[in-house]
Amino acid sequence: MKYSNSQAKLIRESLKARYGLSVKTYIGMRYWYPFTEEALEEIRKDRIEALVILPLYPQFSISTSGSSLRVLQEEFSKNAQKYGNMVHTVISSWYERPGYVKAISSLINKELSAFTAEQIAEANAVNSDKAPLHVLFSAHGVPQSYIEAGDPYQKQIEDCVKRISESIKNPNVEVHLSYQSRVGPIEWLRPYTDDVLPELGDSGVRNLVVVPISFVSEHIETLEEIDIEYRELAEESGITNWRRCPALNMDETFINDMADMIIDALQDPVQTVTEACVANNVGDVELQPLDERVGINTVGVGGVGAGEDVLKEPERLLARIAIVGVFITFAIEAFSGKTMVDLFSAL
Repeated sequence: MKYSNSQAKLIRESLKARYGLSVKTYIGMRYWYPFTEEALEEIRKDRIEALVILPLYPQFSISTSGSSLRVLQEEFSKNAQKYGNMVHTVISSWYERPGYVKAISSLINKELSAFTAEQIAEANAVNSDKAPLHVLFSAHGVPQSYIEAGDPYQKQIEDCVKRISESIKNPNVEVHLSYQSRVGPIEWLRPYTDDVLPELGDSGVRNLVVVPISFVSEHIETLEEIDIEYRELAEESGITNWRRCPALNMDETFINDMADMIIDALQDPVQTVTEACVANNVGDVELQPLDERVGINTVGVGGVGAGEDVLKEPERLLARIAIVGVFITFAIEAFSGKTMVDLFSAL
């Protein structure tokens, strides 16, 4: 929560300083306080007329963004009258944004530049056929069955890693991708991080930067799983010079790009939660029991304020609104006496 609150504060400041837009933030979480339902209650009380829904997951997965969107879809379809004429739009994924790619690559380059000439020489002495520097992108895993049912997560992760790798532009670096945090006996996305680390050590890798690619803030899966468990495994496997790229947290480039993304969403055609679910095959994936208790109907549900006009002719939020709410599963609300056209006429 500390990082999410700080990110919300900095996004507010960025929107104010760079666009003249005063905002208030809401934070809503799927499985912990403050719950999504609590944020929605505040949004109802404030009588928001437009909502931009922005999951804090760069890549879309049914198990993350999709799960949250199901909750919103159920709420909007069952209780539309509570939200009046509110219109909403969804930013379902944003890993390909140049600002996000730049922020991650800059953090990686900083870690790579910290390796000494002696450490690079050590790696070359062990195996001169391999690059002396290595980067391992460790993404959160999902069950393989999700991917087979159409979850776009794996393709988005691979595309994301490709974009960031190309922006690093260091001929002495070799890039790898693995998946962490699997639970239970079922098959998850491979290769697993705890399998890749020993393989890298056995092949002569000595200098490694691990990048938590699907996490935008520090939490147990970076601070414990990567920093403690995986580091210990890496050192046992012969990887002597370990570095971990920090999560984006409050990185200025990242924060400003988030603010830019919200502005872009206000000008782009509306995508409702239903349309986002259908576009990402959410209705085609069988969820784990925790999510099965949340019903979804992807046929004929336009979401709050999303009537036939919205679905047939994509409507621009920019032309409709005097009050804007941006729900960032985690959410932002903007107050102004001006119309959105007035607010963004200078863009």
